Amino acid sequence: MNHRGADAAGCLPFMAWRDRLALRSRRQADYAWSVLARVLSWALDRGLILANPCEKGGRLYRATRTEKVWTDADEAAFLASAPPHLHLPLILALWTGQRQGDLLQLPWGAYDSNTIRLQQGKTGARVVIPVSSVLKLALNAAPRHSPVILLNSEDRPWTSDGFRSSWGKACKACGIAGLTFHDLRGTAVSRLALAGCSEAEIATLTGHSLNDVRSWMLTT
Repeated sequence: MNHRGADAAGCLPFMAWRDRLALRSRRQADYAWSVLARVLSWALDRGLILANPCEKGGRLYRATRTEKVWTDADEAAFLASAPPHLHLPLILALWTGQRQGDLLQLPWGAYDSNTIRLQQGKTGARVVIPVSSVLKLALNAAPRHSPVILLNSEDRPWTSDGFRSSWGKACKACGIAGLTFHDLRGTAVSRLALAGCSEAEIATLTGHSLNDVRSWMLTT
């Protein structure tokens, strides 16, 4: 390829090449682009070309929380060491994929033994979530000391800050690092699939894109 006389407009063919690579892997496409940019920078420094068309191409790949999921080992470690009143929040999150705020406010009236019905606080969407046998067992065994399902160690509804603090301390004590309660939503994708939900249904229930759902299903 003759790069002499390349200018900013010459970036378009290179970007088209990178886009074709990105169909397989955006991360690999970015790597190939960076290598080419360095080669062209070397040529520019030696006067072999007039401009480096790959100098400002940007990146296609961005790391997201889809790479952060709770494994079976993380779940087992948490259930083995965390206080009992934090077990049900874990199981609810794993089998519903809902946000912390919605789960902390979830009333018993939303559960009918087969489904959980709620209106998501962030999106306003009304969702009906099938209840798996694992979640049903945990809910049916839980004491009902309040209209709200999730309670702290004093059998009172959680505050957001109180829950976040207790959860963080429990994770630290269990040796779980780099994972948050929010990351349970990614792991929940595979659990919802086991409960009989399609990819489209999971995306509707969790509020994620189909691409994110598919990424999580490959990861978990």
